[in-house]
Amino acid sequence: MSKRLFSVIFAAVLISLSGTAGDKKYGKPLTVDKPTPVADLLANPEQFSGQRVLLEGTITDVCEKMGCWIKLKDGSSASEIQVKVDDGVIVFPREGKGMTVRAEGIVSVTELSEEERVSRARHEAEEQGKEFDKSSITGTATVVRLEGEGAVILGIADEVKSKE
Repeated sequence: MSKRLFSVIFAAVLISLSGTAGDKKYGKPLTVDKPTPVADLLANPEQFSGQRVLLEGTITDVCEKMGCWIKLKDGSSASEIQVKVDDGVIVFPREGKGMTVRAEGIVSVTELSEEERVSRARHEAEEQGKEFDKSSITGTATVVRLEGEGAVILGIADEVKSKE
């Protein structure tokens, strides 16, 4: 095998192993190296409140109206966590469902009254074009989410990128 052919093959292998060729970046660059398991975050939300963390998991849902939030789930927990971004700053593609995402931001822990929960649930139902059932919401709740600042969807298809 010639040196030139070997160099071309070697370069192709390195590019395919890099894993970034099809990745799509949103918002600010990621700065945290090690992901925090969702189970750890949800088990001790006060410990993480106000801290910058990196989450990695599968996108299970995307805001249908504005792409202003995603829900992700990792293998550490059966629970999902919402990554909320400022409207218009980052727009997550609806086609991202089922894809792997790395999202970074500040952990927010908020106590919501019953009225606040109803208002938030009504708003989310409107965004998703779903029916809203007020009777399913009773009492207060602690809501834990990531106030997202940056994200990378891994291996997103070129056709999804071109729709943005």
